[in-house]
Amino acid sequence: MTKVSSVSARWFALSLLAVSLGSDASDFRIREGRVEVLSQGEVVIASPIEGLWSIACEWREAWPADWVHAKPRETLREGPWTILRGRFEACGGWWRAEDAWRRRDELIEVRRRLTWEGAQPADHVTLAIRFQAEAARAEAVLPGILYYGNPSGARSGRVPAARGVPGEELLFEEHRYPMPFAALELERGGKLWGAALHSIPSPVPFGNRQDQWWSLGVVYREGGAELALWSGPCASNGRRSVIKALQAGFVPYDETWLRVPPGGVIEKAFLLEAFSLERRGTAFQRPVRSALQLFRPYYAEDLPPVPEIVRAKYRFAKTRWRESERYAVFQKYPDRRQAVMGWTGQAEAPGYALLVLADRLGDPDAVRMAQASLDFLATAPFYDGGFHNWYDLDTDRWHGAELLNQGQAMLAFARAIRVGRSQGRDTSRWEAFLRRACDVHAARILDAAWRPPSTAEATFIAPLLLASQLFAEERYRRAALKAAEHYAGRHCSMREPYWGGTLDARSEDKEGAAAAFQAFLELYEQTRDPRHLEWAQHACDVMLTYTYVWDVPMPPGRLASHRLRTRGWTSVSPQNQHLDVWGVLVAPDVYRLGEILGRDDLKRLALVMYRSCGQLIDPYGSQGEQLEQTNYTQARREADPTRMRGDYNERWTVFWITAHFLTGAARFLELGAPIWEE
Repeated sequence: MTKVSSVSARWFALSLLAVSLGSDASDFRIREGRVEVLSQGEVVIASPIEGLWSIACEWREAWPADWVHAKPRETLREGPWTILRGRFEACGGWWRAEDAWRRRDELIEVRRRLTWEGAQPADHVTLAIRFQAEAARAEAVLPGILYYGNPSGARSGRVPAARGVPGEELLFEEHRYPMPFAALELERGGKLWGAALHSIPSPVPFGNRQDQWWSLGVVYREGGAELALWSGPCASNGRRSVIKALQAGFVPYDETWLRVPPGGVIEKAFLLEAFSLERRGTAFQRPVRSALQLFRPYYAEDLPPVPEIVRAKYRFAKTRWRESERYAVFQKYPDRRQAVMGWTGQAEAPGYALLVLADRLGDPDAVRMAQASLDFLATAPFYDGGFHNWYDLDTDRWHGAELLNQGQAMLAFARAIRVGRSQGRDTSRWEAFLRRACDVHAARILDAAWRPPSTAEATFIAPLLLASQLFAEERYRRAALKAAEHYAGRHCSMREPYWGGTLDARSEDKEGAAAAFQAFLELYEQTRDPRHLEWAQHACDVMLTYTYVWDVPMPPGRLASHRLRTRGWTSVSPQNQHLDVWGVLVAPDVYRLGEILGRDDLKRLALVMYRSCGQLIDPYGSQGEQLEQTNYTQARREADPTRMRGDYNERWTVFWITAHFLTGAARFLELGAPIWEE
């Protein structure tokens, strides 16, 4: 080991510049007791002036107090590692601190170790890992939780929100993060920079609370913001010691301190990156790529195979089939006699999917149900703004007017027409219905007064583009192009993040991002315009921030009993923070983007997204909608944080949970993906 004394440490630090690993690789240096993380030779983030290590020794007014900070006293070099050491007094005794730093590809890897040397336990202790950025503007992305302040969801008061004002604290449990990083977009001196703190998630040792984890996020301060990783305290929306535990909002989560025994050792691994940006609204894209490289969530051999999943879901789909002289349709609920096109009902989805899957299912009823269901759904009546999508089996009454649902239904019809034509089937009723729907919505979108409230109407873009080809109708294409330009202008800067893709939330969500991704990807397939591919990548990366790249360890409960692997599952939105199987629908689009970009990581991730969501299918082919991987519950109006994580609501079995699996498998097969290996 080569030792550098504290006297010569400054000289050593000044000479410690990284060998570049690329045009914009992260670098670090130690100067005057601070660690600075650089990009292109400019400091982007740095440890606080007061010290590299921060410890609070008391807990007052539901928050850590009596902070002590310390700087390193010596610097060592061991192989690729730069090691910083210190010893300081706090909490009635002495702490020994050691950081090991090294460059890892384009990131900076850090391993922190703190040892309590006191003779008695150190109680009410909080540790904080902090890196500060100076900026005139600092916008945060916390995957699955916060997107550039959550401006749309903030109006509801039900979601984490930020205005970027000094004193705001946004700290959340690591298991709440699908991709465990906090990212900042920084503007200063006319330049844009990005920075991210990646955590290797873990429960915190010596935690006062049961199942206490590290908390990750951002703290705003005068002149900038701070990337933060704390040993448990959580905060949001101007409130300390709270967590987002219910659909309606927050609940108390106090007393998240540590009680460290004599000789207790606390270690934490994390990574940092800093980089320049060309455009606003892109600071999260490089950390998304980095998270995929760090966690490599591609292993699928311990997940259910696709043929097994599809056959189970097909068996269950048949239990929802309802047929009479008046109707032929897949029912949304097990016991309520309703069928719904789009979103949670997906009555139209098997009409496309079963045409593709029929040969592999080996059941002649598959094609018959597909034909009969679309023939019936094509009779849905129209109103001035579109077609009704809810059907009551008992009263023979159509109602409902959700635009989001109509766009989804039109896409299934367009795909079914394409496949049906190739198979020589009678698609005349489907075509008449789709033409009428496209006429209505193309005219509506081409109207100068069209201004959709959210990203939901991006669902019309893909079906209009497909219909423009099916029917050689240029108006449909013009409407799709107008809508795509509109949404790219609204969302690619992230001044207004993608939102509104679900009907039970009014916030930023993965479905909004996915609707734009699907739209932009289909647009690129038809135009081959590089701009459209750039838009598709942007929306896809936002959607992927909702996708778990790591397996969250579960406390005792049903998810632990099934050894649930969370990689590949998607969380819903900043408002509804449970897991669901929705990602199986968009996984084929991720696969297709991987083909276009030549990225095997996206192709492998897409297959994991589909297969992972098949883990909880029961012997009947059913599974519920809401998995509680974090301290959040959708099913209850009151929350007990000690009994929340690891539960599972299997009673809510709306038909989309089945239909999306069938649609996803059909799309994979049409893309030629290797999913049907038996």
